[in-house]
Amino acid sequence: MEILAFGVQADEKPLIEQAFRDRYAVRCLDVFLNEDTAPIAAGHEVVSSSVNADLGAGVLEILAAGGTRMVAQRSTGFNNIDLTTAERLGMTVARVSYYSPYSVAEFAWALAMAVNRRIVRASIRTRDFDFRLQGLMGRDMHGRTAGVLGTGKIGEAFARIAHGFGMRLLGWDIAENPACTELGMRYVPKDRLLAESDLITLHVPLMPETRHLIDAGALKAMRDDAILVNSSRGGLIDTAALVGELRAGRFTGVGLDVYEAEAGLFFLDKSLEAVEDDTLARLVTFPNVLVTSHQAYYTEDAVGQIVDATVRNVVDYRAGRRSENVLVPRS
Repeated sequence: MEILAFGVQADEKPLIEQAFRDRYAVRCLDVFLNEDTAPIAAGHEVVSSSVNADLGAGVLEILAAGGTRMVAQRSTGFNNIDLTTAERLGMTVARVSYYSPYSVAEFAWALAMAVNRRIVRASIRTRDFDFRLQGLMGRDMHGRTAGVLGTGKIGEAFARIAHGFGMRLLGWDIAENPACTELGMRYVPKDRLLAESDLITLHVPLMPETRHLIDAGALKAMRDDAILVNSSRGGLIDTAALVGELRAGRFTGVGLDVYEAEAGLFFLDKSLEAVEDDTLARLVTFPNVLVTSHQAYYTEDAVGQIVDATVRNVVDYRAGRRSENVLVPRS
């Protein structure tokens, strides 16, 4: 059996090939899975998809017609998969329910510190031998308040770093994490967290209930000098509303590793093309905004764990076993 892996990055390819070696043949493609590329999978019982794949009803229909019986997604999030259609088609769907939370938490902190201390602006200046400090003043994090929306494993890892900085911790989630309360975190309503936090970070999954969790009202509730970081899913923030607040001169800094319309953009080279997304084009022009291309998870440790879990998911599927990673079981 040959597994077809879509959306494989160059750094990821040797890890995937090594992990599947001696088990199954694997063919890695750099193209992303969507309606145009799905026919390539014809004859492959198992396909592996990346986080920005389109696994809506149309794509799943094409895959099923070509003989695909399992989709092994190499990510934790699965908001891009039509699970109802997959179940109707009798397809097994699995994801990676866990990988290093430190990869994302540490990157979220990298974004926060970069916008706080104007690292990108300073780097650009010094390349031009401009060593002035004007406009580069930041703030100490020590003694300030970090608001963590979503206190699962990643949110907890972020909170531990914040605790190390000597920050006051506020949390918001459907259930309290005892490890966070031990750090001194106080769980409060979302509006209070937004109003009192100097640094706000998002670590919740994207679901219908959390879409635009940070909407126009939430943005208005935040301090004018707050720092906002999103390394979870782009759809958590109403980007058009965010642009409006930035145009009004609000916020010390915004660090975004995700964008709600990133599909078809992120992970691709668009440097020689006209940018059709006016919202993104405007967003990256703000001097206090830093946008990266969904790379928070992208460490050797995390990607290695993701690949290993994907291999186990395929092995379990072939053996008829079900693990916590299975979203739609084998019929």
